[in-house]
Amino acid sequence: MKVGMWGFRILSLFLLLVMVIAEEIGQNRRTERISGTAGDVLEDDPVGRLKVFVYELPSKYNKKILQKDPRCLTHMFAAEIFMHRFLLSSPVRTLNPEEADWFYTPVYTTCDLTPNGLPLPFKSPRMMRSAIQLISTNWPYWNRTEGADHFFVVPHDFGACFHYQEEKAIERGILTLLQRATLVQTFGQRNHVCLNEGSITIPPYAPPQKMQAHLIPPDIPRSIFVYFRGLFYDVGNDPEGGYYARGARASVWENFKDNPLFDISTEHPTTYYEDMQRAVFCLCPLGWAPWSPRLVEGVIFGCIPVIIADDIVLPFADAIPWEEIGVFVAEEDVPNLDTILTSIPPEVILRKQRLLANPSMKQAMLFPQPAQPGDAFHQILNGLARKLPHDKSVYLKPGERILNWTAGPIGDLKPW
Repeated sequence: MKVGMWGFRILSLFLLLVMVIAEEIGQNRRTERISGTAGDVLEDDPVGRLKVFVYELPSKYNKKILQKDPRCLTHMFAAEIFMHRFLLSSPVRTLNPEEADWFYTPVYTTCDLTPNGLPLPFKSPRMMRSAIQLISTNWPYWNRTEGADHFFVVPHDFGACFHYQEEKAIERGILTLLQRATLVQTFGQRNHVCLNEGSITIPPYAPPQKMQAHLIPPDIPRSIFVYFRGLFYDVGNDPEGGYYARGARASVWENFKDNPLFDISTEHPTTYYEDMQRAVFCLCPLGWAPWSPRLVEGVIFGCIPVIIADDIVLPFADAIPWEEIGVFVAEEDVPNLDTILTSIPPEVILRKQRLLANPSMKQAMLFPQPAQPGDAFHQILNGLARKLPHDKSVYLKPGERILNWTAGPIGDLKPW
């Protein structure tokens, strides 16, 4: 592209930023409530609308695993741990299973980490099967519905398909014994075998205290137009290129590495969180899976998320108006990303920023300790409450069986 055109766009960007700053100062960083039913749903209180029974499992399924590797508390799959802790002291918990609407099985299936801190899902199916076998043997409630009134937190890359590579995840499919359960998972993609209808899509875990510690004064201008830090290629797992992120990240790098509007790099600076707060747009491209913590970070830091992941199902989509706060770019349109973003009218950008400034929006994306009204824990409970009452058809007739306990890869059937 010619230098003259770049100069024009940079000047336009400068004027846009001046308008954004002036608006924020003049309106004292005014926020905007989400309109319509989404805002009401976001502020729902689940207490009194459902009761949850938490199975007490041997510690080898949860606490001992965490003791072995405390890193599990800080990685992006940690929602399964914090959901367990939340429910133990939640007012929705009941100690009487006969009055429960939902049953929860606390299994930490992502807490088997490599030296680099990445979860190995290969033991997860055996671990989950073992836990289900235990509850179905010691309590009568699983057998009444074969799990249709049970929910499981499965925050793997591809949920209960239990593999980090999509092709193999698709080949495996959702673990057979979880086919009737409600799955609470970070993975969400329409028309995908690893997403059951009725699943609840949640944000990945991002450490609230850490992000809070990196907040900068709100009057600092957003002088970066587009920001991204992360991999563009995964040479170790995709040496030929094109498979990782379906080529979308590679396309971002090849097209915009020299574009002055784009601050993109593989380096992860200590000022990463501060930089996001200085940016107008933050790229949220797919990686091996469609989702990433950048969605959470973008919302928390008021950086408009640019979502590049075809058919993604986003967290709490019935409560968070992603179309209004973000920008969706088809993977095939990545080469036009500069034109798409510079064409967005300033008033549209300002409204997205006002919505992102809404505290309830930010709260819904976090798993704080202790829990707070409207946070991600409560959004999960709201999702479960909206599925009640259970249809009578979920209860099996005496002697009826639907699930095949011997289905699946041979390796999954070995004892855990």
